[in-house]
Amino acid sequence: MIRTAIGGSGPPLLLLHGHPQTHLTWHRVASVLAENFSIIATDLRGYGDSSKPEGGPGHINYSKRAMALDQIQVMKELGFDRFSVIGHDRGARVAHRMALDHPEAIDRLVLVDIAPTATMYARTDMEFARRYFWWFFLIQPYPLPERLIAGDPDFFLDQHIARQIKKPGAVDPLVLREYRRCFADPATRHAICEDYRAAASIDLVHDAADEDKRIQAPLLILWGAQGTVGALYDVLQTWDDKATDIRGHAIDCGHSPQEEAPSELLDALEAFL
Repeated sequence: MIRTAIGGSGPPLLLLHGHPQTHLTWHRVASVLAENFSIIATDLRGYGDSSKPEGGPGHINYSKRAMALDQIQVMKELGFDRFSVIGHDRGARVAHRMALDHPEAIDRLVLVDIAPTATMYARTDMEFARRYFWWFFLIQPYPLPERLIAGDPDFFLDQHIARQIKKPGAVDPLVLREYRRCFADPATRHAICEDYRAAASIDLVHDAADEDKRIQAPLLILWGAQGTVGALYDVLQTWDDKATDIRGHAIDCGHSPQEEAPSELLDALEAFL
């Protein structure tokens, strides 16, 4: 079961959130987008109020391939065979895999504040490991991260968000309360670890097999100028050999433009979509 919120009218537009958020991360922009699009905002597998299957052999049930197929099936169930996608953080990684596995379904693609997973792991250095420590903590074998986070889940979640948000007060307190509610579930925390474990294993296998594949849909890359991705990478360069039609720019914020700089994000989306 994939938790799905639907609103608006017009061409279909799928919104995919990141970690540790839910579909509510889009609350500052969804109503404006709904003036021109049919908005479908989901909780990714394992997150929010969506189902939380076990990881399976080699964490395959949290591969971005499996998570992308969830979203394809949701859209087909709603009657949409072709649609545009905006993905942030983990949702952007799901969207990247979706565009490779299901190119016929993707009209336009927006990826927010990521560089390709394989690129980020391959270029890991001390600064990246310090800034994104959870990439290396959450992938540790079960139950180490799960047990440690269980000691104070709210603290871990709050600290994670605080490290990435550069504009104080950007996260609405009511939305943060919902993030905490979902993160309080041990099954959610385990699923999140499985998502990251998959990213460091089976996803890299899939990426290596598809090294020569390119995203065929027009691609917009946006990132926070004050965030880790913007600070450590020439972001467009990291995507240069991953797509056939690419453009993008930085937004003056941290990791989450949809919460920190919604007006600037909407301007960029309007011009592209």
